[in-house]
Amino acid sequence: MRLAHSRQGLVPCLSRRPLARIARIAVAFVAGLVAAAAAGSARPATGAATAPSDDAVLSRLTASDWDGLRQLGRGALPVMARLYERGDPARRTLIANGFYSLSWESPDAKRVLAADLGTTDRTLRLSVQYALGRVSGENDVVDALLRTMRTDSRQLFRDKAACALAYDQIHLTPQGKVLLFLGLIAALSDPKLQVRAIAIQALEVHTGQRKGFEPGATESQRALAIEEWRKWLHEYRAQL
Repeated sequence: MRLAHSRQGLVPCLSRRPLARIARIAVAFVAGLVAAAAAGSARPATGAATAPSDDAVLSRLTASDWDGLRQLGRGALPVMARLYERGDPARRTLIANGFYSLSWESPDAKRVLAADLGTTDRTLRLSVQYALGRVSGENDVVDALLRTMRTDSRQLFRDKAACALAYDQIHLTPQGKVLLFLGLIAALSDPKLQVRAIAIQALEVHTGQRKGFEPGATESQRALAIEEWRKWLHEYRAQL
């Protein structure tokens, strides 16, 4: 199965059965995100010499006015981080979606989002997993998402961590991509069928290849395909 990826719902689904209930929740708080995501990596505005007011930031977040938020410039980022720390889960979810839409690297954004990577609030957790790679290209973000993909007790969060690894690691260096590929290839040997399935799908998103790997094949058949992936990664690293 190929990945069905929908930014409109902000719940790209790697699993075989669409999580419609989660998608409906996500649609409710990310209306208008498609246009913002398309422009998310645009150069931030530099006209604002001072940080905008809390009200200016909140009004744009509440209205899902991502273009207006972007026009406030980078000075909005520390304001958003401060509001995030003070907010309840609903407000944190809103601000996480704002970080996602801006897609600007920000140590402050990474710090506050990473603190909620283990939250028990499902909606906030999904937004955090998606947003982290949009605000940081550091290796520990990839490590955390790979760990979630393989070890989280809930299939939903494993699935959506793979989605984030497939689509949202936009600031990675070439060496960071190697780390990502290493982790995904290692996950092809995971004892859980679901993890093997989402790992190969994420690799396919990045490379357009499967190299004959089928998550439900016999162990010996999988081993042959995994060896092909290791050879590919060796060649990829040699070209850096």
